Amino acid sequence: MELWLTPRYPERKNPRIYRERNGLRSANMQNTHNFNASSPANPTAKPLKTPPKTTPEMSMEDYAELPRMIREQGLLDRQPGYYTLKMAATLSMLAVSIAILFITDNTWIQLANAVFLAFIFGQAGYIGHDAGHLGVCRSEQGNRLIAYGASFILGMSQSWWRNQHNQHHRTPNNMERDPHTQLAALAFSEKTAGRKQGILRFVVGYQAFYFLPLTTLESLSLKFSSALFLLKTRRATDLLELGLIALSIALYSGLLLYALSLWQALAFALVQQALFGLYYGLVFAPNHKGMLVLDREQPMDFVRTQVLTSRNIKPNFIVDFLYGGLNYQIEHHLFTMMPRNNLGKARPIVQKFCRQQEIPYYETSPLQSYREILSYMHRVAAPLRN
Repeated sequence: MELWLTPRYPERKNPRIYRERNGLRSANMQNTHNFNASSPANPTAKPLKTPPKTTPEMSMEDYAELPRMIREQGLLDRQPGYYTLKMAATLSMLAVSIAILFITDNTWIQLANAVFLAFIFGQAGYIGHDAGHLGVCRSEQGNRLIAYGASFILGMSQSWWRNQHNQHHRTPNNMERDPHTQLAALAFSEKTAGRKQGILRFVVGYQAFYFLPLTTLESLSLKFSSALFLLKTRRATDLLELGLIALSIALYSGLLLYALSLWQALAFALVQQALFGLYYGLVFAPNHKGMLVLDREQPMDFVRTQVLTSRNIKPNFIVDFLYGGLNYQIEHHLFTMMPRNNLGKARPIVQKFCRQQEIPYYETSPLQSYREILSYMHRVAAPLRN
């Protein structure tokens, strides 16, 4: 997720797709410090009886068992039927929303339609996310086509998203390398809070109070960051994508102005864009905010990096639907190409593996996750209030 005030994500002229087609990719296997059993957001948990096992001699052999079990269950196999139904349902809802624009001029109905369209945008974004991870189709070209289609609906750049999102997956919650942590108006550790200067030192001190309201600007941020990225690269394909973003915005604005009065169109756009941003903020924030933060002084192997920096939201049918499968954040970070409807099946396998390896696996309810996030953000910004 990107928030307003453009992130200082690392420049990558030739971004590579982050893949785990057949399982986990290990990073440098190095010893880590004795880590508390939960996370910064859950400091009351009891510490582990023994330090996490991270020696190079055992890590590669132990970690190979997890992808083997996942492959044996067929959980990395593509699910074309599932995603066909998802795309058909999302496009059908989009068609209904557009039809409502022309059926009535009742302001309250149109505002309700704006709420509905915000939800549809969220569902389209989930499909684009999965396709961006090459998890929808068997072919890379098919995934790219779907991902660009979803980005067109949202009016954002798929190239920009792929660049910063792949970097996030390589270095989650790394204060120096994860673009999702490098936001001018927010601080996710005391160290980054201490680096704020000028008016931001005062403002960020109260970030817990404006964090969720700030997410209402997420849709604008997606477009703004996309445009900056494409204008900076200036490749022919990127300029074409910039044209597609302009066309998307023109179609969106044109439909509203053609079907509604000027004031109705403005109200519709304001409600729809703000709620879409809030929706994504509520879904994406629990993934990592308030969990373990890393930097170059805290190297960890691949599995612990992904598990300890991630938070799951306890699943049920409604949560799975509203979160687009991202409530299984731990499983998603371990197997980014796994189809969304298989993440829940992978969950008990990953939980068992983590227990065996004494790796803390953390999940909680939606409301508790928001309490943890806001409490953590208020705590790390405390020095700025003093």
